[in-house]
Amino acid sequence: MRVLVACEFSGRVRDAFTKRGHYAMSCDLLPTETPGPHYLGDVRDMLDVSWDLMVAHPPCTHLASSGARWWSARQQEQAHAVQFAEILWSSGIPRIAIENPVGALSTRSRLGKPTQIIQPWMFGHNETKATCLWLKGLPILRATNIAEGRDQRIHRMSASKDRWKNRSRTYSGIAEAMAVQWGELCQSYNA
Repeated sequence: MRVLVACEFSGRVRDAFTKRGHYAMSCDLLPTETPGPHYLGDVRDMLDVSWDLMVAHPPCTHLASSGARWWSARQQEQAHAVQFAEILWSSGIPRIAIENPVGALSTRSRLGKPTQIIQPWMFGHNETKATCLWLKGLPILRATNIAEGRDQRIHRMSASKDRWKNRSRTYSGIAEAMAVQWGELCQSYNA
């Protein structure tokens, strides 16, 4: 299966699919943190390539409800962020997952309400971070390892120049669940 992982610099989702024998490529305006197939540039350049699945992580700076107090002052930036997510959604790739925090995509985009909301503790990490998934051609992601405890590490993360990057990395348990569940499902569709 050919998988495009849009707006990912960490390589976590890409590597989870690659480990299971799929061709996966990450794409971001930032260089990848781990070696592997990576397009350094605008993901819109890659949307016309033939892909079976896209897992997209559009930047949430102007979309997340955690920044709602700044929305009125940044309406143009938010409109561009919403439009970008809608372009990904309407790309023509047959199976799409768009991942983003609770926020403006639910109420201010054509995507509407998310298909599901997941938490890291559902996939082996004893942390909370509500994450919305909008799914096209994919089933909901099933919990794989309910972890004890509910730490709010991401919420309490101290200020730093890399805080946004540290908050945006996909948890490895979630990446593994995507690769196993959606990778196997998509392989059976393509057989």
